[in-house]
Amino acid sequence: MSNIVLINPGSRKQIFQDLGLEAAAIEPPFWIAVMASYLREKGFSVTVIDANAENLAPDETAQRVQSLSPLLSAVIVYGSQPSASTQSMPSAGAIVSALKKDPRCGKVLLGGLHPSALPELTMQTEECDFVADGEGILTLEALLAQLCAGKYSPEEIGGLWYRNGEKICHTARYEVIEDLDKFLPVGAWDLLPMHLYRAHNWHCFDDIEHRQPYGAIYTSLGCPFHCSFCCINAPFGKHRIRYRSPERVLEEIDLLVTKYKIKNLKIVDELFILNKNHYMPIVEGIIERGYDLNIWVYARCDTIDYTVLPLLKKAGINWFALGIESANPDVRDEVTKNMHKDDILSIVRKIQSAGIRVIGNYIFGLPSDTMETMRETLLLAKELNCEYANMYSVMAYPGSRLYTETAEKYPEKLPPSWSAYSQHSRDCFPLANENLSAAEILSFRDHAFVEYNSDPRYLAMLEERFGKAVR
Repeated sequence: MSNIVLINPGSRKQIFQDLGLEAAAIEPPFWIAVMASYLREKGFSVTVIDANAENLAPDETAQRVQSLSPLLSAVIVYGSQPSASTQSMPSAGAIVSALKKDPRCGKVLLGGLHPSALPELTMQTEECDFVADGEGILTLEALLAQLCAGKYSPEEIGGLWYRNGEKICHTARYEVIEDLDKFLPVGAWDLLPMHLYRAHNWHCFDDIEHRQPYGAIYTSLGCPFHCSFCCINAPFGKHRIRYRSPERVLEEIDLLVTKYKIKNLKIVDELFILNKNHYMPIVEGIIERGYDLNIWVYARCDTIDYTVLPLLKKAGINWFALGIESANPDVRDEVTKNMHKDDILSIVRKIQSAGIRVIGNYIFGLPSDTMETMRETLLLAKELNCEYANMYSVMAYPGSRLYTETAEKYPEKLPPSWSAYSQHSRDCFPLANENLSAAEILSFRDHAFVEYNSDPRYLAMLEERFGKAVR
């Protein structure tokens, strides 16, 4: 028997179709690993079921839970990219429904980014008993303590949405956690199916046959910037960034490398390359240990210190993911990305000259976009010729300013289902703007992907740098 079962939902088949079998990455749910570790340290019995990694159907997940007879089943809808939370809601909802069919599954809670962005709607539309609003760790601890003691006073628990008969009630969120080392311990990786996780194919272009084993960790939470399309701060409530100590991060990397033989590592932070006082001790610690790692991180074009690029490369940081978004300065300024084309070109070349690969992220259909400005962005992408490119259509993700503004003024423009928030699903439904319909944006995005990846210059670069197999 477990006090709590933490469940990572997901449907690779629905989101990626057959690409989910071998091409798509399978990322370890770091947030669940940390929750499990924290709750275990507090004396609770914890089990983790990664339904996404194991490709379990909702009924199969429920059967696993039934055999454990937990007091609480917690479906944590997080994901290590903003869209991954909302696009997993169909799977999460189906798992919740399956769990509620059998009292042996205990009380059922939904938590994570999407439920925190839309807690009341989640309570209204899903069959869960509770929603954990916010970071969730302290909410789970307090709720479990009550359930174990046989005492039920939900009004005393912070960040909890609950039912009182037909009425939906809630309490105020807990304050955000300041001491991340205390509340974000080294993850309980022993509870996860570590043999199943698989890195992105582009992440392993230098060694395409070895995408496993794979790890993903946070070294910080949140982001201080205010991009209108981003929902990453929904569980935190503020645009700020908080750090784990470099010592704790290195402790986690030590465990992943020595026990689980991790080589491919994603640093999930929304913005790792920001504060040198934070990231350089981590980089130096990795170098001192002599680890052979293949790491990718997020960075902004305007936060990079070029003097330390050689050390980042030496530590195994082989990929920067850059949010370029648009080539048009007016479109970029509107979403607080205040860089211009020549600056971007110079920045990408400096990164590449240090031996670090670049994945360029582009968004089509931003509020001021037209066919002409989207074409301008595609031409910039082809000129940059980054080692890989993500072509996104604009989405008003729950928790973002774009979602709030759209829901208030033009709710008919929002996707008709949670799966339609996925960039890859068959029912993908971008946000229309005054110049472009959703269909026009999606069609251009798909065209841009094909044109970029078919470009002879790009294919020649791939073969020259990575060989024929990658091309």
